[in-house]
Amino acid sequence: MEALDTLILSRIQFAANISFHILFPTITIALGWVLFFLRVRFAQTGDDKWMGAYRFWVKVFALSFAMGVVSGITMSFQFGTNWPGFMETVGNIAGPLLAYEVLTAFFLEAVFIGIMLFGFSRVPGWLHMTATFLVAFGTTMSAFWIIVLNSWMHTPQGFEMVDGVAFATDWWAIIFNPSMPYRFTHMLLASFLTVGFLVAGVSAFRWLLGDRSREVRATLKVGVSIGALLIPVQIYMGDLHGLNTLEYQPAKVAAMEGNWETQTNVPLLLFALPDEEARENRFEVGVPNLASLILTHRADGEVPGLNDFVAEDGAVLHPPVNMVFWSFRVMVGTGVAMLLLSWISVWFMWRRRARHEGRIAGHWFAVEGLPKPIFYALVPMSFAGWVATLAGWYTTEIGRQPWLVNGVMTTEMAVADVPAPMVAGTLITYLVIYAALLVAYIGVITFLARKAAMGDDGPSLEMDHSGKAGVIAINPAE
Repeated sequence: MEALDTLILSRIQFAANISFHILFPTITIALGWVLFFLRVRFAQTGDDKWMGAYRFWVKVFALSFAMGVVSGITMSFQFGTNWPGFMETVGNIAGPLLAYEVLTAFFLEAVFIGIMLFGFSRVPGWLHMTATFLVAFGTTMSAFWIIVLNSWMHTPQGFEMVDGVAFATDWWAIIFNPSMPYRFTHMLLASFLTVGFLVAGVSAFRWLLGDRSREVRATLKVGVSIGALLIPVQIYMGDLHGLNTLEYQPAKVAAMEGNWETQTNVPLLLFALPDEEARENRFEVGVPNLASLILTHRADGEVPGLNDFVAEDGAVLHPPVNMVFWSFRVMVGTGVAMLLLSWISVWFMWRRRARHEGRIAGHWFAVEGLPKPIFYALVPMSFAGWVATLAGWYTTEIGRQPWLVNGVMTTEMAVADVPAPMVAGTLITYLVIYAALLVAYIGVITFLARKAAMGDDGPSLEMDHSGKAGVIAINPAE
């Protein structure tokens, strides 16, 4: 029983660590590119609203980057303290991939982030812009290598097992494993949607506080536009990812759909109460044939059932059904809410722009066209991307159980033989610290938004017209 308790507690502890950690790379991956866009727009137009937006959001980037680094270091320690079997078995593959992430991505970010944060008035404009680009590129490369390793754990190939240890035979096959392109694209889109709603929500908060600056108008339109444009793309990529998962991890798909028997004409369950002991759903509300249509693109397509993944000795070889079933629906439900809110916002801004043509001639969208309830809706949706990302992550990772590396090693094979109370003690410590840090993080962003709304966002900026294009100078009058 102690080993079981240690396993469960170690899983919860790693889940808590990675849940906290993933929040911040989800922001920095896309926010780096948004900052690069703002910096380019300033260089193109010389309009201070773009640099004002840059200076505000680069603070959020710096805060998020720091939180991500600290929580990532803590998480990496657990490979040795809680999961030594993982590195003992697949360390020949996981180790180099993690090293590539440090060498090609983290070092790049670390070298240029100082110029990005503090080089406004200290370096030429082209250098500051280049630094912003390289930091954004570094965050994306960091995500690439982490997703490569994670995807390989789901769809492993390009290796051979020798005396219970994995050895690489084809690095190209390892890196470009079957699920990597879908998983990487899905994650990048999730990051941009997270940042789009964060930017829109914080800008809406500043608007409600009375900030009618051109900077807020610009960032609100940028954030809403990101959401409206990319959610349909995410839906399409989600479909492709689902088809890939059906091919390589059918047990996960069966759990996501709450489907117990392999059959055709499977309904899409909007709501159900899966009973894992009775191996049936107690209550169902579904749309006929829709699950088959989505997963196979045919109404009479066959969908795998969970009962196909039970060994002859009764051992269950499929993931926990309730957690996968509900986390998938939280992800989809949040995505639908984001879709509706972003499209409604864009429609209002486009529909009512004519009322303000005198002030916004030539603009496609008018922020003034948004009804006040939309602003109130955008504020709590600031972190909707976090909810969708975590729900999707739980669907993916819990859906891999009982495997840690699919078909190679189970989670139980990797866990450390340490006393359960020791794991419980560190788990409680982590949860308390992470809760405090999360509250502090959101509190700091709120403080920055309030300060900016009151017009106290640091010294004002103006172009240096001494002949160095793009150089920023601090206004000496302030």
